[in-house]
Amino acid sequence: METFRLFDLLERYSEKFDKSDALAGKENGNWVTYSTSDFVNYSNYISYGLLELGIQKGDKVAIIANNRPEWNFADMGIIQTGAIDVPIYPTISDNDLKFILNDAEIKYVFVSSEELYLKVKKASEGLNINEIYCFNKVNNAKHWLEIVELGKKNQAKHLENLNKTKASINSDELASLLYTSGTTGNPKGVMLSHKNLASNFIAAEKLAPVDHTCKALSFLPLNHVYERMLTYLYMYLGVSIYYAESLETISANLNEIKPDIFTAVPRLLEKVYDKIVAKGSDLTGIKKKLFFWALNLGLKYEAYGKNGWWYEYQLKLANKIIFSKWREALGGKVRVIVSGGAALQPRLARVFWSAQIPVLEGYGLTETSPVISVNTLEPEGLKFGTVGKLLKNVTIKIAEDGEILVKGPNVMMGYYKRSDLTAEVIDSEGWFHTGDIGIFEQGKYLKITDRKKEIFKTSGGKYIAPQSIENKLKESIFIEQVLVIGENQKHAGALIVPSFANLTEWYKKQNIEFNNNEEIIKHESTKKLIQDEIIKINNSLAQYETIKKFELLSREWSIEKGEMTPKLSLKRKVITEANKILIDKIYNL
Repeated sequence: METFRLFDLLERYSEKFDKSDALAGKENGNWVTYSTSDFVNYSNYISYGLLELGIQKGDKVAIIANNRPEWNFADMGIIQTGAIDVPIYPTISDNDLKFILNDAEIKYVFVSSEELYLKVKKASEGLNINEIYCFNKVNNAKHWLEIVELGKKNQAKHLENLNKTKASINSDELASLLYTSGTTGNPKGVMLSHKNLASNFIAAEKLAPVDHTCKALSFLPLNHVYERMLTYLYMYLGVSIYYAESLETISANLNEIKPDIFTAVPRLLEKVYDKIVAKGSDLTGIKKKLFFWALNLGLKYEAYGKNGWWYEYQLKLANKIIFSKWREALGGKVRVIVSGGAALQPRLARVFWSAQIPVLEGYGLTETSPVISVNTLEPEGLKFGTVGKLLKNVTIKIAEDGEILVKGPNVMMGYYKRSDLTAEVIDSEGWFHTGDIGIFEQGKYLKITDRKKEIFKTSGGKYIAPQSIENKLKESIFIEQVLVIGENQKHAGALIVPSFANLTEWYKKQNIEFNNNEEIIKHESTKKLIQDEIIKINNSLAQYETIKKFELLSREWSIEKGEMTPKLSLKRKVITEANKILIDKIYNL
């Protein structure tokens, strides 16, 4: 492992897995597959093409694109030359894009669409970017196959040079620069070496119940370290990777591909669950009764048969008549779903596991490449409400204030050009300070209790951890998003975005219809419904944690509006500043 570089995956792939569908993407309504040799050849041609264009070891090349095979070709093609791959979110703001292009001193950019081409062209005005290449055909823009053709013509010229460069690259050297958006200030460039990422997927090798006979469906952004590392893991195991067309087509793509594995964020699983429950609610008579009998059974699920033989017998029946349809809706072959990026509601994990759809919740950060811990299918590898056991090469220490500190080969090299920020998070003993608060349950399962920076103190001197309360509130079918507030105030309050889909269904049964969301949130019954849900949750909270007042919002928070990070974490400062009038109303200010 010490000498493993990311591009070694290509050679390993061609030696071990001769596949006709190493990668696949959908073009004009048809799945286009790329074989193992296609993957290797395209990557090499891009390397030769970049070398012909004058790329030097250490230069930066950006990829700003949706998930597609060309992403992988560019990624491998870049890092084989010793250049640094800088993946950037397609949804990034213009200001952040300009900052990154300038800060990383980007030489070339690969983009997917005309929209992104124009966005980069505008953001790169005044910067020394040599060229922008598009994966789609765009008028007046260079196409990525031009680099491939350039590489083909100059293969003989650069073959020896490329081999020498690859041989000179050490696993400790910088491979990729990932900018994290954070919730305040300019993005920070996280420097990840070959070893950082390779140590992570090699440590996870035995934890994924998939092999070269399997398919993965990929739709979470490849520029995020989570999907990126798992993509490398798929390559390491020889799993075929199929890229979904978009988030909107996931359901159709699942049925077309019938994957064995896919990754998700809790928000997506919540939506899948809500959709299933909504369909169950539309049933009538005995079918409806059976659906909710199975659902309630699933919500009580305990692993390893801890509920006893009678429960297991009923669950077997529920799986045959109800949950089998859930599995079919996911393609019918899913062995495992990997969940990360945010806290997964334990009830969701329970119900999916009960339906023989294991959801493995893990925990990590961009700075840790990313996985620190994960629930697994191993004996005693699962505990609901936790993020599982530590990866075998990772060490954790819980600081006096409860913060999780990490050491291991997966911990980043530091922040690009920001030794000051690096010193703030990696102490003199080499411990990386995650900013998350956690505990160990039963001495081995890590449980995240909150973000250190998000814990706030009321005017009464009581500390409140908002995330755990928010997760409890989101268990309500009538609550879509929630932000708990109350710093330096007498009590906790909440800004709530209701589930308009579920509320609309509920009102239909009362023969009430609305023209828009504003009308829904102003209706007295809506406020009472939400109030009743809050009362239920308040009963499980300490007195000082209870939500005393709340206000409803008429639209969901989004990445596009700058209210959420690309991994769907709420930007608390942005949301509170934008809703100052409502917050003042909660506290009678």
